[in-house]
Amino acid sequence: MKELQENKVEEISDEKEMLTITINDGTSHKLEHGHPISELLDKVPQQEDLPYICAKIQNDIHSLDFVPEMDCRVEFLNYKSPHGRDCYRRSLTLVLARAVMELYRNARLAIDHSIGNGFYYDLFTDVPVSEKILEYIKTKMLEIVKKDEKFGKKTMTRSEAIALLNREGYPEKARLLKNLNTDKVGIISCWKYIDLDFGPMVPSTGYLEVFDLKQYAQGFVLLFPDNNDPGVPSEVRRQPKIFQAYRESKNWGKILEVNNVGRLNETIKDKTISDFIKTAEALHSKKIQEIADEITRRTSCRIVLIAGPSSSGKTTFSKRLCTHLKVNGLRPVALSLDNYFLDRAHTPRDEDGEYDFESIYALDLELFNKHLKGLLEGHTVQIPEFDFHTGHRKTETDPMRINEDQIIIIEGIHGLNDELTSSIPASCKFKIYISALTQLVIDDYNRIATTDTRLIRRTVRDSKYRGYSAEDTINRWESVRRGEERNIFPFQECADMVFNSAVPYEWAVLRPIAEPLFLDIPPESSSYPMARRILKTLSFFSTLDPKEVPPTSILREFIGGSSFQY
Repeated sequence: MKELQENKVEEISDEKEMLTITINDGTSHKLEHGHPISELLDKVPQQEDLPYICAKIQNDIHSLDFVPEMDCRVEFLNYKSPHGRDCYRRSLTLVLARAVMELYRNARLAIDHSIGNGFYYDLFTDVPVSEKILEYIKTKMLEIVKKDEKFGKKTMTRSEAIALLNREGYPEKARLLKNLNTDKVGIISCWKYIDLDFGPMVPSTGYLEVFDLKQYAQGFVLLFPDNNDPGVPSEVRRQPKIFQAYRESKNWGKILEVNNVGRLNETIKDKTISDFIKTAEALHSKKIQEIADEITRRTSCRIVLIAGPSSSGKTTFSKRLCTHLKVNGLRPVALSLDNYFLDRAHTPRDEDGEYDFESIYALDLELFNKHLKGLLEGHTVQIPEFDFHTGHRKTETDPMRINEDQIIIIEGIHGLNDELTSSIPASCKFKIYISALTQLVIDDYNRIATTDTRLIRRTVRDSKYRGYSAEDTINRWESVRRGEERNIFPFQECADMVFNSAVPYEWAVLRPIAEPLFLDIPPESSSYPMARRILKTLSFFSTLDPKEVPPTSILREFIGGSSFQY
């Protein structure tokens, strides 16, 4: 009997601990404890013949080699998912960096900004970038893809990581870690190239077959798979005016001697940040004055139209531009598009059947153009007043008339669309596109998305002035972005001038304000994965006291304390 009991105990100890994993279609499967979720891939049919490249696990994004510790829900993601696209891009940029390292050991590769569905790079070598050089790099990247190698991953202490990065020739990455408030650091490797772990990677290089390299200006663009047809690379999008604004911002970075987060942190630490901020703000003022001077030179110009995506700082920019125009002897007067909304019954609806207030056809274009013509001809017009609570115009109107030395300022998302002012000759109009085109990078290989800067601005502003939580703001963000893609971005190259409203120190100011707002988002929220990604980027920044920000700064529109009345 004793021997039988011993055998029973031995059998129980040999039993393997199994976890229950619920996947995309709601079915549950067993996974041996200690094994990666990738072992369940054969249980999930591919969608649109696209491979799964990462996964959402308990509402957090992970690589497919993730090993769960408990029962959980797993949603496998492909390139059609925004998280999947981030994963693919992050992995492909690593392969690019490795290819350049293999081919040109003394070259410096530097990421700058996005262009369409691609990233623009500068490549500093003994000879200028050419199609021949790009062909060499592309061939090497395809060789790496064909090898189907896994990315190396390890965790080490912060001090060990700093020593490793300095030893292997990555001083900017080492400098970045000095500010990180954690003792554990993830390191990713691809051959001899190493990088910090900024997020999930595809399982291996073999997943990265679709890409292209195209020469652009003095550098080149790394093109990612087309969002709608991931089997082919995207086409390069020519945006000369936006590109020039980015180039101008890079030159500002040289003037300021700060081009990445690590160097900004050092500027904050050595207490030279006050002079840095003054210089950055002076560059903004200089650019606004250039725009005002150009408007003044165009003597036929009577209408200034200002457009840009959400949280670009359009309102503060408009007010600062008015100040500079007054210095030039002009008398600007604002005309609000909000008063020209159609009554609610005539407002168009979107694809979900909801009122589409962002459509240009939500405005009374006929009346608006009639009033503009009347004003330019010297007549008095009756400006309507729209009541947003009732969805109707009020019966009262405000008379308006302008003199020859007055210029009309119109701010709104449709400002660059000629349909808004179809009855006004082009010679009478001056169009300005404004956006926060982030000029700071994390390091030479990792950028900060312009949309992330605007999202943080909007989150802080919505919390302070509108009573919205960070969760509310993120949940609305996709709809906001759709409206921008439809109503703003197609017209940005129609602008006469582009203004970059980003200031290189703003993430440091926004961090202590935004961080608690994002941390309040519960793990079960659909906005949690994006909040986690934003928080990771914020963690690399030293914090900066908002009192350093001048009262006329565009940043004050979001954090408060502006000397302008809104």
